[in-house]
Amino acid sequence: MRLPILIINMKVYPEVLGKRALELAKVAESVSRELGVSIAVAPPVTELRLVAENVEIPVYAQSGDPVEPGARTGHVPLEFIKETGASGVILNHSENRLLLNDLGWLVNRAKSLGLETLVCAPDPFTSAAAAALEPTAVAVEPPELIGTGKAVSRERPDVIVRTVELVKRVNPSIPVITGAGIESFDDVRKAVELGTQGVLVASAIVKAKDWRQKITELANALR
Repeated sequence: MRLPILIINMKVYPEVLGKRALELAKVAESVSRELGVSIAVAPPVTELRLVAENVEIPVYAQSGDPVEPGARTGHVPLEFIKETGASGVILNHSENRLLLNDLGWLVNRAKSLGLETLVCAPDPFTSAAAAALEPTAVAVEPPELIGTGKAVSRERPDVIVRTVELVKRVNPSIPVITGAGIESFDDVRKAVELGTQGVLVASAIVKAKDWRQKITELANALR
């Protein structure tokens, strides 16, 4: 993972249904090249291969299941994510939480497969616990602020400061990324000033009228 980084979580918003996910990814790739800023995208699982095969920026799966390949129905093992060409996986998002033992299993499995892991956590203490699993990065996102437009960097700066402090105590080599309500240049800049090394953004970009303009705005704050 090249830092600082802007990670775009497309979730399963209707705005990225079908090939629209690839269109957004291509815009992100173009902005990344223009500004020299690291940008990654996490498209819906149905579009993971399409996006991974057609852009050069990092592509993450939005989740993965703690199962081995085999007689499973409706699951997505990490091996199948790796085979699409994805470079990493987001784990334990507040909208798709995992049990601690499953999370630990997935982080270790991902390492063995060469997949990066971004582990989400709702608060500083959980972030520190996540850091103990040695993922690629930890993303702190207070769930009550997700999708509200009330940026954690403005509304709860203490959460970011405390998370950075605790994660450094556990493992200083693991970067902290933040999300929840991030939607403007100032939101991103403030997050960086508080000690994070990137942001995880969803609706502010996916629902924007002009994808390029919004991605450029947020990415510029990381320069």
